[in-house]
Amino acid sequence: MDTQRLILAVVFSVSLMMVWQGWQKHQQGAGPQSVAVANGVPGKAEIPTLASPGGSGAVPGVAAVPGNTTAVAAPRMTVTTDVLKADISAEGGNLVRVEFMKHKAAGNSSDNFVLLDAAGPHDYVAQSGLIGTGLPNHKTLFQLPGGDVSLAEGKGELQIRLKAPATDGVVVEKVFTFHRGSYLVDVSYAIQNGGPAAIAPFGYFQFLRDGASSEEEAGFGGSRSFTGPAVYTEAEKYENIEFSAIDKGSAKFPHKALDGWVAMVQHYFVAAWLPKPGVDREYFARKVSEKLYAVGTVVPAGSVASGASGNVTMQLYVGPQDQNKLKTLAPGLDLVANYGWLTVIALPLFWVLQVVESLVGNWGWAIIGLTVLIKLVFFPLSAASYKSMARMKVVTPKMQKLKEQFGHDKARLNQEMMELYKKEKINPLGGCLPILVQIPVFIALYSVLLGAVEMRHAPWVFWIHDLSAKDPFYVLPLIMGVSMLVQTKLNPTPPDPVQAKVMLIMPIVFTGMFLFFPSGLVLYWVVNNLLSIAQQWHITRLAESGSGTGH
Repeated sequence: MDTQRLILAVVFSVSLMMVWQGWQKHQQGAGPQSVAVANGVPGKAEIPTLASPGGSGAVPGVAAVPGNTTAVAAPRMTVTTDVLKADISAEGGNLVRVEFMKHKAAGNSSDNFVLLDAAGPHDYVAQSGLIGTGLPNHKTLFQLPGGDVSLAEGKGELQIRLKAPATDGVVVEKVFTFHRGSYLVDVSYAIQNGGPAAIAPFGYFQFLRDGASSEEEAGFGGSRSFTGPAVYTEAEKYENIEFSAIDKGSAKFPHKALDGWVAMVQHYFVAAWLPKPGVDREYFARKVSEKLYAVGTVVPAGSVASGASGNVTMQLYVGPQDQNKLKTLAPGLDLVANYGWLTVIALPLFWVLQVVESLVGNWGWAIIGLTVLIKLVFFPLSAASYKSMARMKVVTPKMQKLKEQFGHDKARLNQEMMELYKKEKINPLGGCLPILVQIPVFIALYSVLLGAVEMRHAPWVFWIHDLSAKDPFYVLPLIMGVSMLVQTKLNPTPPDPVQAKVMLIMPIVFTGMFLFFPSGLVLYWVVNNLLSIAQQWHITRLAESGSGTGH
């Protein structure tokens, strides 16, 4: 049996299966439908009964948060900076809509991308409140400071103060601080205790979201991008939490820590609560209602004596998965751009891609440059592979003659084939082992090109205006198909007619699949194929002329 061709056939079959599965998942849609929320404002979340951070026993004042006792449609105000537009509801002072000024919606839309939205395709809001008798929670009706506001030119930050109704002499203000050029928002509670006794409140900060996948799933390369909660601690590192695990009550993540953060992740974007380092915190993830989930953290505000003041502060990041910026905000936050089991390879590849882009100023040309660099790194392996295939092509007539002569005796045929390989100095595995070594690199690069937000709406040249979207005119997939066909012709023709037909059909099948691939991926594949053709043609020509064959 021709071991080389068998393994190559297996590699092609597995690759085809991965592509087919990815395409099927993409066609299945975005998953479960969003659950309707009354009045467009989520209000059914309850803070779970948690152990006191750093101690034992129930958190004082923890109980079911009251139902919706506010107006049917709570007033809102809009805060606009240079990078985002945020709607703050009087109900709880919750962030009920966040729009990004520098990121457009999916497809060819001219609208800005909206991540948080209480009344959009997803029920997704950022809520917070205080735990303690009479203290404001995410259902309390706050007093807004006024109408819509914008960050003034020349100003570095904008502060918004919302006032809660005073209870038992305790006055609480919820303060938002927005920063120029930043997707980071400081959320804090200023507490003035005018009551007769000391209080020890806790602050809770949570995301409320439905369980539907985002509309911008990767969908190709074998798996869809993750949508759902994530928790990071130094001890347990990064952990995704599946919505299905929350449904079953089997979600595993650290509940107590002195570090880390909690986030809601989707393709390209993330929202994360970032507690201060060294502060006791608890993490929770729970099902609120059918397909509606709450995930967040609880932190102590400390004891506030009578007549004294205190505060509890939390940072909120709502923005793109820009890995360079995320890693500066909190340890491990850049891991939300999850490249799967090949992250150890994908991260260096992405770093090189960024370096090339910084030199050429375009992500399309950066992909081409990275492809050339990868090809150079694997040049010795590729050369060995093509030399082996070239030698196989030269001796194919001799192999065919042996099969005609000893086809009735399999044992003798295998013996004669081994003798021929030895005489011609051919390694039957020489053509496929180098390919197998390179497969993890190719898959890791796939993950990078599929998951990096930098590719989203990034133009290349001519008709390619978005490297994360498919080629609108299918030019690159057709070129890729032709290049695969040329490669097939350069390879030795399999003696088995069925296998030969499969190898000829493969470029057609892959072309059909690549029609729906992001153009950045197809561009990589086209460049890689063209470089491979040039290298393979040169080596094959030398072999057929009697040079470089080992004779």
